[in-house]
Amino acid sequence: MSYTIIDAHAHLWLNQDTTVNGQAVRSLEGGRSEFFGEIRQMMPPYMTDGRNTAEMLIANMDYAQVSAAVITQEFIDGNQDDYLLKVQQEHPDRLLCCALIDPREKDFVTHVQQAHLKGFRAAKLPAGRLITPADRTYLTDNRLMDVFAYMQDKEMILSIDLADGDEQVAEMEELIAAFPSLKIAVGHFGMVTRKGWLEQIRLARHPNVRIESGGITWLFHSEFYPYQGAVSAIREAAGLVGMDKLMWGSDYPRTMTAITYRMSWDFLERTTELQEHDKALFLGVNAAAFYGFENARQLPYIKNMVED
Repeated sequence: MSYTIIDAHAHLWLNQDTTVNGQAVRSLEGGRSEFFGEIRQMMPPYMTDGRNTAEMLIANMDYAQVSAAVITQEFIDGNQDDYLLKVQQEHPDRLLCCALIDPREKDFVTHVQQAHLKGFRAAKLPAGRLITPADRTYLTDNRLMDVFAYMQDKEMILSIDLADGDEQVAEMEELIAAFPSLKIAVGHFGMVTRKGWLEQIRLARHPNVRIESGGITWLFHSEFYPYQGAVSAIREAAGLVGMDKLMWGSDYPRTMTAITYRMSWDFLERTTELQEHDKALFLGVNAAAFYGFENARQLPYIKNMVED
C-alpha cells in the first residue's frame, strides 16, 4: 500500500442533545441514541458514554493509516462548533473542522462570520434538511447567499450534503454561477443509490466543485463489503467528471456500526477495477490538494495480533 489517505467526511461530538423538526436526538449509553422517536445504534457499542471524541477518531485513523480527516457537521448532532474549534487548535495537521451553517437560527450569518474569525477555514451546510414537510429554505435565500459571499471572500471551503437526486441541483447551479471561486465539496457521493444521483455528480464539472463519498458504505449497505456497487458507481462518476474531482470519505462513526474504519476504504485498495493511480487520487491526493493538507504523511501499517 502506497497511499496517503485522507478522509473527507467524518463527524465528532461531545454529546447529542438537540431537536430537528420537532423530533429529539439524545445520546444514550452503549453507543446508542434516541433518534426521531426510536433507539438507534448511532456509534459502535464500545463508545459507551455517548462521546464521539477526537482522541477516539485519531486512534482509529492511526490504526487504519488515515493521515488526515475533514470533520463535517449535521443538524442531528447539534452544533459542535465550540468543541471542534478546540479540536482544530489541538490537531491542526490531522483534522480540518467545519463550522455549522444553520439557517434555522436567526443570527446564523453572523455566526459563520464569527466562526471564521475564531479560526474555522470551512463550514458545513446539511442542505437536504432544509426541505421539510412544513417549510423549505432555498440555497438561493438572500441570507445564505450572504454567507456564501463571505465564505468566497475569506477563501473558506463549503461542505454541503444535498437532498436526494436533483431536488436542489438547480439551486446549486445558481450558487456556483454566483460564486465561481467558492470551493465546494458535495457529500454522500450525490446520494448515489437514489434516483437522479448523477445530476449531483455533474456539478463537479465546474472547476471549484468536488464530490466526496462520505456515507457510500451506508448507501450500499444492503450489498455489504466489498461494495462492488460502490466501486462501479465511482467508476461511472469518474467517467463523467474525472477521477481528479472525486474524494473518499467515511462518514465516521455512524458507518462504523457495520464495519471497521479500515474497511471503509480498503475495499477500494483491494478492487481490481480501479487503476493504482486512480486509487491514489481518490483516497488522498485529491483531498490533500483541495483541503490544504500539504503536510499529510503516509502512516505505517500496524500489524494485528491475529496476523503471522
